[in-house]
Amino acid sequence: MSVEIDRRPAGVPVPPRPVLALRGLSKTYPDGTVGLHRADLDVRAGEMVAILGPNGCGKSTLLRSAIRLIEPTAGTVTIGGRDMATARGGSLRSARRQVGLVLQAPSLVRRRSVLANVATGALGRHRGLSSRIGLAPRGEFPFAAQCLDRVGLLDLAWRRADQLSGGQAQRAAIARALCQRPLILFADEPVASLDPEAAEEVMTTLRGLVDTESLAVLIVLHQPDLGRRYADRLVGMRDGEFVFDRRAPDVQPGEIEVLYARTPGTVP
Repeated sequence: MSVEIDRRPAGVPVPPRPVLALRGLSKTYPDGTVGLHRADLDVRAGEMVAILGPNGCGKSTLLRSAIRLIEPTAGTVTIGGRDMATARGGSLRSARRQVGLVLQAPSLVRRRSVLANVATGALGRHRGLSSRIGLAPRGEFPFAAQCLDRVGLLDLAWRRADQLSGGQAQRAAIARALCQRPLILFADEPVASLDPEAAEEVMTTLRGLVDTESLAVLIVLHQPDLGRRYADRLVGMRDGEFVFDRRAPDVQPGEIEVLYARTPGTVP
């Protein structure tokens, strides 16, 4: 029987088990394009990891492969200790509920109240006709209100979603993801369409959830400055591969400039 020996110096805390663990995750498309090549990544509770890189470098491919919205070619994904690669049917749906998705477009139902929109995040826990047609389960309204409070929008619970500003709508989308009761949030360019002030509000909201609730957040950003100021770690990607994965303060501005530098002979 093998025994794992802990060689950390006395007094150094054991790091928490990763909420998300990727090992050798790869995706090659049918036309031979390599979207992702042997990605290894851990994200722990109470940690925000930002993925940076130019368009087409594989950032969104990584997120979508991790929850099998597209099927990875190789590698393993473990979320909350559950193996995503072998999950099928109801087991896969259950595993996916551990991941809250926040996309660039909030995609709220405009004529419904903010509270009703947030409550739809709980649909995966319900069965029946109303859930199949996307109606918010009213029994989830109290928890949905708590989620709105967590993002600072409780006072707008009964406002129609089409009356929200862009930043408010994105924070409501975060509350909807929280209503899913996830272990980790995947945020794919959540501030790309927002003005600078609204982007700061959304990033502050996410950072607050990381710090006060120990939520894990994996976020794709096109604004390196926001990543440097709000994330714990920065992951640089180019051509489907990781260029660096380090603590945000340790990543130099020149490294980020190189990441986005245009390859000679390419078009802007």
